[in-house]
Amino acid sequence: MSTEPETTEEAEPGALGAAAETDAPGAGDAPGADDVPGTGDGPSASGDTDGDGDAEGGSEIAEGLTEEASDGTEEAADGTEGAAAQLSEAEAELAAQRLERERIERRKAEKRGPIAAGTGLSGTAADLLAAVRAVESGAKPVAAAFREPEPAPRATAPEPARRPLPVSAPAASPAAPAARTVEAVRAVLTGGGAPDGLAPQVVATLGEGADGQLREDPWQLLRVAGVRPEQADGFARALLGTECGPDDERRGRALTVWLLEQAALAGHTALDAPALTAALSQRAVPDPDAAVQSTLAEGDALVFQDALETAAPVAAPARDDAEESAEEGEERPVRVLVGLERYALAEESLADGLARVMNSVPKDDGSAADWERAAASAGRSAAELIRTAAGHGLVLHTGGDASRAEAAALLHAARGLGLRAWAATHTADGRDLRASGPAPHDLPDGPEGGEDTTVVTVEDTAVVTVADLLSGAEGPGRDADGALDLDLLVVLDAPQLDVETAAVLAESLPDGARLVLSGDPGVLWSAGPGRVFADLLAARVCPQVASRTPDPGPVGELVSGVGIGELNQVEAPGKEVVIVPVRDAGEAVHRTVQLVADSVPRAIGIPAEQTQVITPGHGGAVGTRALNTALKERLNPGPGRFGGFDPGDRIAYSPVPGRTLPGQVVKADADGLHLDCSGAPVVVPKERVEQSVRLGWALTAHQAVGLRWPAAVVVLPGDAAAALTRPWVYTAFGRAERHLSVVHGVEQALQRAVAEVPQKPRTTRLPALLRAQVPTAG
Repeated sequence: MSTEPETTEEAEPGALGAAAETDAPGAGDAPGADDVPGTGDGPSASGDTDGDGDAEGGSEIAEGLTEEASDGTEEAADGTEGAAAQLSEAEAELAAQRLERERIERRKAEKRGPIAAGTGLSGTAADLLAAVRAVESGAKPVAAAFREPEPAPRATAPEPARRPLPVSAPAASPAAPAARTVEAVRAVLTGGGAPDGLAPQVVATLGEGADGQLREDPWQLLRVAGVRPEQADGFARALLGTECGPDDERRGRALTVWLLEQAALAGHTALDAPALTAALSQRAVPDPDAAVQSTLAEGDALVFQDALETAAPVAAPARDDAEESAEEGEERPVRVLVGLERYALAEESLADGLARVMNSVPKDDGSAADWERAAASAGRSAAELIRTAAGHGLVLHTGGDASRAEAAALLHAARGLGLRAWAATHTADGRDLRASGPAPHDLPDGPEGGEDTTVVTVEDTAVVTVADLLSGAEGPGRDADGALDLDLLVVLDAPQLDVETAAVLAESLPDGARLVLSGDPGVLWSAGPGRVFADLLAARVCPQVASRTPDPGPVGELVSGVGIGELNQVEAPGKEVVIVPVRDAGEAVHRTVQLVADSVPRAIGIPAEQTQVITPGHGGAVGTRALNTALKERLNPGPGRFGGFDPGDRIAYSPVPGRTLPGQVVKADADGLHLDCSGAPVVVPKERVEQSVRLGWALTAHQAVGLRWPAAVVVLPGDAAAALTRPWVYTAFGRAERHLSVVHGVEQALQRAVAEVPQKPRTTRLPALLRAQVPTAG
């Protein structure tokens, strides 16, 4: 590895290990620290703190909770602002997903029974379950949390409407808050000393009568994105006067819901009850158990018992009947979890949907010989994937970027057999499967040497994004029952599926369809709550096919080593990997601009527009904001005539939280900001520009996941050492196809992160639900 493009001096094997700022899971791309209130610079709850690292809020829920929050949460918060005044571009997607949620609720209404309550619990667990019994017995009002949804009549899905691009400015909508309601809320906010500019968001969150709700319960203000507990407390004191106190039951309920929402931003679908009560104690709630019970009784959250896995039995001495009878009377250990209804419903629906997919494929569909012929003509790993998909409803396929060629081979084979086969990717750039995977001559032969495969061309029309598939903008459309009209679906970038998207996807599949989830388990997890792909791999409920196709070249060798916890020195005769040591933030910014604008184009031959800068966070001296400002000044200087943007600026557009579309500014006019995103024209209304468009020469790793560029410059400033993890490094380095430069200022922290710091854990219920659906799992 070279130290700079201009030289051939090699860095020491341990030289890779330098500094950064935080994009730790969750700030604009995935749930993460950068944007969970008080953990980074994102506006998600406390406003833009520019990377000050105010560690409050979600970070108190559990160890490392908000450190996981990724850049997706910042975009989640950004996308929430102004939602009351206009429709977002995601309305088309959400409308399609609402149809699927009706199907989910109907299915759940048919299957769900009352929440089981154990009799062998004590302490907090017993108190929580007592609240459930009180609701069920009528001692307290029946809460929405425990109501069975009314079965909704199954409606025929409308013909999928193609979402037009560019997107024009939204028209007035009945959902827009009434001016009278907004003014009434403004008056309440002003009376409580809160910014009256929050009024549209409050009305969008609380609905009609929001002013009355705030007067009755001022802590309802916490439901608005960006509001922190101390701000809600001050608002409540101003409105309630001496009646306001830390022991107010309304405050306890509001803080419980707020903490669960912060946990969701960090990727959790539920929290262990002890972690939740501990976080409430840190927020000066005198009786955390009572606060949780009140929240459950009001239907603002749900409580669950998930059986814990027990160790495999070992041989033991013979026991008499009395001992065996006593043991039989003992209940299995359980953990008590508390979560928001939306994620509970999504996880249960996902488990149901996956079980249906696994059980509904015919054992013999009459095409076994055809599948075998297709497999025989493919490379080794591709053949294994084809054979496995032929006989199973659900298959997991793991591998690096080169393994996408195997998914393409499966799609090609299925289409050749006359099946309605489709692939769905996380990003539009990932749709070109033809560029994935090395050519046969790039790989050695033999069982240990790699994969003897062929490059397969798949029609562009057979590959869509997950968002467009579910919204109906592209893809096969829906059948008369509202299910996707297909026989096989291959989902690439599967680690980016959050639990709600995965649930809608599973429920959208028709009976008898095959589902293949394909992705790299080493990359960062989804922006939204859950860790669907990782949970499925751990549950072992279905066949798993591991690719044997290595990512080629020095960059692929380096990234493969990072994936197993090793930071190796690699031979890079063509300067494919370059290390640029820096001493401080100012030098890091200077060298980054120099690499993008001069060194890489001159020494490597890759122009600046094909080079992507990746850094750990948005704020701070070497975050995306600072780097984008410096890069714009060098590469496309201008006055920023439209919201800070000029024609020719590289941008990152977030149509919905957790999705980032790279593009370029074309022009601006009365309709809004005109963008070119991977060849698709997009018009962002001027009122949404500030919330959904950023400069894009520099991105975080969470924003960049699912995308690749000919060259990548990964910037690791010294203040980001604590935020680095192996998945972050693996994801950032893996965005480079031909050349990787590392602006290195964290000394040995990089090596420690790769060797010792795994993905931040997330609390989810999917494994337990899968074990219940598929008893043989494990």
